[in-house]
Amino acid sequence: MSHDPHAHDAHAHGHHEVEVPHGSMRDYVIGFVLSVILTAIPFYLVMARPFSDGATAAAIMAFAVVQIVVHMIYFLHLKPSAEGGWTMTALLFTIIVVVIMLSGSLWVMYHLNANMMPLHDPSQLP
Repeated sequence: MSHDPHAHDAHAHGHHEVEVPHGSMRDYVIGFVLSVILTAIPFYLVMARPFSDGATAAAIMAFAVVQIVVHMIYFLHLKPSAEGGWTMTALLFTIIVVVIMLSGSLWVMYHLNANMMPLHDPSQLP
């Protein structure tokens, strides 16, 4: 076997191979089954209406959060140890930004609605 002196050796230059996590077929099947169940239950809750509207909305939100976690674990393979923890750090930063944006948007919309002048009779418009 000949050795090419101009070939680059990744380890000689300090480059590290990025380990890409792969899931097994078993992991994908478990994730798929959980996703179907976590979709079917909220669908049933909306169609059958066994609870009040507020309880149904809360249950659907809870199932949505669980489904996000299932997708992150079984399909995206996000773990605290992946890529030296940077993936989890980026995820936490994204969650914080999204929560700030959603709560701020809801706060602004609530206050805009609360401060609007009431219009009792639309026929009074010019």
